[in-house]
Amino acid sequence: MSAKDLVLYIHGKGGSAAECEHYKPLFPGCEVCGLDYQTCTPWETGAEIRDAVIRLKEQYESIVLIANSIGAYFCLHAGIGPLIRKAYFISPVVDMERMISGLMSMAGVTEEQLKEAGVIPTSFGEDLSWEYLCYVREYPIRWEAPTEILYGSADALVPKETVAAFAEEHHAGLTVMENGEHWFHTEEQMRFLDAWIRSCEDR
Repeated sequence: MSAKDLVLYIHGKGGSAAECEHYKPLFPGCEVCGLDYQTCTPWETGAEIRDAVIRLKEQYESIVLIANSIGAYFCLHAGIGPLIRKAYFISPVVDMERMISGLMSMAGVTEEQLKEAGVIPTSFGEDLSWEYLCYVREYPIRWEAPTEILYGSADALVPKETVAAFAEEHHAGLTVMENGEHWFHTEEQMRFLDAWIRSCEDR
């Protein structure tokens, strides 16, 4: 890749665009930047990401996407697949309906209760939203870009079967790190992540 190529990093919950600095040595000779989105729903954040990618596509010949956790989910709702040369998803959330259902079960909240209340705060810090659940059901994922996925076998947030099903349906590569967590952050995990990207780029 050259300076006419861009690597765009989309962080997960609690992350920041500054995390893109880690990926600069992995893509020498090209621009690497992160997006600090300001919203937290797939329709709003998806629009933010789409607007950014459309703008950046005017400046760069190609865009490689690196997206982490829920950041990957937002990208899946941004309608940017045709604008992306290649995507790297790290611990991606790919089945939000299942995740919301699990949170509702943990909180002891029924669909009827959520529909009536609209929004229900939980003791574990996640607000349940009827609008969010309805959106997830009404707008299923559509994704076209060539994609590689990194998943940790000890991921306590995203079930492996949902990631495997997404990979199969979208013809994506899937690499599993044994004992890797949802949040890749230890020295060993980051070495594995770096080697994964280098391996994929060398193909």
